[in-house]
Amino acid sequence: MGLSTAFGESYTDNLIGTLLAIFGNLLVSVSLTIQKLSHVTLAGTNDPRAFYRTKTWWCGFVLACLGESANFTSYAFAPLCLVAPLNAVSILTSSILGFIFLREKLKAKEFAKHYGLSFLGCILTIVGTYLFVSFGPNSHEKLDAEHVVKHIVAWPVLLYMVRIVLFCLLLYFYKRLCYNYLVIILLLVALLGSVTGITVKAVSAMLVLTIEGSMQLKYPIFYAMFVCMCTSVVFQARFLSQACVLHDTSLIASVNYIISTFFAILAGAVFYDELNHEDILHISVFLLGTAICFLGAFLITRNRKRSKSFEPYVTMDMANGVPTIHNNRSAGQPDGSFSYGALVNNDNVAPAPLPVNLQHPPVSSLQCTGVPYTAHNKRPP
Repeated sequence: MGLSTAFGESYTDNLIGTLLAIFGNLLVSVSLTIQKLSHVTLAGTNDPRAFYRTKTWWCGFVLACLGESANFTSYAFAPLCLVAPLNAVSILTSSILGFIFLREKLKAKEFAKHYGLSFLGCILTIVGTYLFVSFGPNSHEKLDAEHVVKHIVAWPVLLYMVRIVLFCLLLYFYKRLCYNYLVIILLLVALLGSVTGITVKAVSAMLVLTIEGSMQLKYPIFYAMFVCMCTSVVFQARFLSQACVLHDTSLIASVNYIISTFFAILAGAVFYDELNHEDILHISVFLLGTAICFLGAFLITRNRKRSKSFEPYVTMDMANGVPTIHNNRSAGQPDGSFSYGALVNNDNVAPAPLPVNLQHPPVSSLQCTGVPYTAHNKRPP
């Protein structure tokens, strides 16, 4: 009787946590779409902060706070292995909302050509979500301060020493050797994300127990977890923003989801022993559903249009010798001119040196800050 009651409570907690995670990801996707709509509406205005004064942007901000709060609370009820893959709901919802608000009048053949992969990715994401939610881990313990300490001092934590070494090596390659590969940056984000998942689950569970009447705020482990959570979130966001500057955002969305979810599942299985009480069949179908979600998320983001980078450039009319600054995007640069910005010389004329006050600093003064080496960093002749 006691075993069935415990199983029923665990099932109810999993259901609550799953619904909160799905609801939270839906709200976050809707909020980001609303805020982006506000930015697009005010595009071209002289005031870059004009959207702060619109009700649309603030409505999206409130929905984002509610969604993140629901996501945070879901970790207290459902296993980390079950909550982490549900971020696919956010990718799925963003794809559907983006198509609704930015839809084009296309024929059936053109629709299949432009959105066929995205449509297939949405179907795979839904199927994968159903599988890993249905066959995910059902056992879930109430994490109080004593249980958190027990998990910290257990032997599986030694495996995190390997992750620390891996993180330090990746950080050395990225910061000191300037290896700005997307995989390296997102591995840094994922390793920090696994720490974030562990600490968020502990903090969220102890806060829920405190609200229920079992005071957990008096234990030092709560504040240690809270500090680790805030630190990992800050550095995770910093690395992710650097990745968005250097690489395509649509590719980042899918690869980051895949790598971060993999490390989060590994963290839940190793640190909180969430898969120890499951049979091989449930674990296999759970992993299969997660892999299908990975494929679906990749296909959804694979078909997004990539924005073309543009730099203002200066052209010189060779007949009149008049420099012209081009600020607008154009299909191609005019013939009979050479461009300083694009480093293209169509006339086989050597570019004139820049004025002394506009020359770049010597190479010795340039420091590696994670920005890739480009022609703009060269010392002028």
